[in-house]
Amino acid sequence: MNRIVKSGLFAFALAAIAGQSTFAQDAAAGRAPDPKSYGYTVLEVGLATPFSLPWGFDWDIYGLDINFLYSDCNTMDGIEIGGLANVARLNMNGIQLASCCNLANRDATGLTLSAVNLCNGDLCGINIDLVGVNRQVYGLTIDGLGACTDRSFYGLSIAGITSAVREDMWGWQIAGGATFARRVHGFQTSILLNMTDDLRGAQLGIVNYAATCSAGFQIGLVNLIMDNTVPFLPIFNCFF
Repeated sequence: MNRIVKSGLFAFALAAIAGQSTFAQDAAAGRAPDPKSYGYTVLEVGLATPFSLPWGFDWDIYGLDINFLYSDCNTMDGIEIGGLANVARLNMNGIQLASCCNLANRDATGLTLSAVNLCNGDLCGINIDLVGVNRQVYGLTIDGLGACTDRSFYGLSIAGITSAVREDMWGWQIAGGATFARRVHGFQTSILLNMTDDLRGAQLGIVNYAATCSAGFQIGLVNLIMDNTVPFLPIFNCFF
């Protein structure tokens, strides 16, 4: 189970961080030192950072950051809009809007909307994209293709194909294809497969698998609770 989740996380992460090799190296080596800031501004406008006013990458922005192609700053408190991509090298508090990719290299609080959203810290708020890769989530994620969370998820995850949580899933995990989580405290719902190491809630899908179940039930064609007295039952299986 752990290998399956890790493989899913790795595949999504590769797609999400394409073109962001610097940040990938920082994540692999551990949290990098905070970049030094030139100062702060309430407005940055331009073609693509650093070709903008004010000039340069290392600004804290408290207001609006808008660039035709690419927006990049240290701390973002407000609205960041990039035609292709946005990067907040530290925390993002507010809204990130881009067509291709949003990256918050620390924590993100608010709304992120793009084809790919990546947060290397805690995401608190709403994430809307095709592919989402986050360290830890508190809130709502809506992913057209898939989502993966490296640590725990607290809230509601809705994915078109696959949703994977490496540690604890607290809330409701919904996917068109399959859901994976190490420990489920709530609900897993998918068309094909729901899978967890430890179920403390409910699974609804064609195939449901739990290595252990402290308290919960499964509804589907194939229901497996491996530590149950009767591990396999069709239609309905439970452990209380």
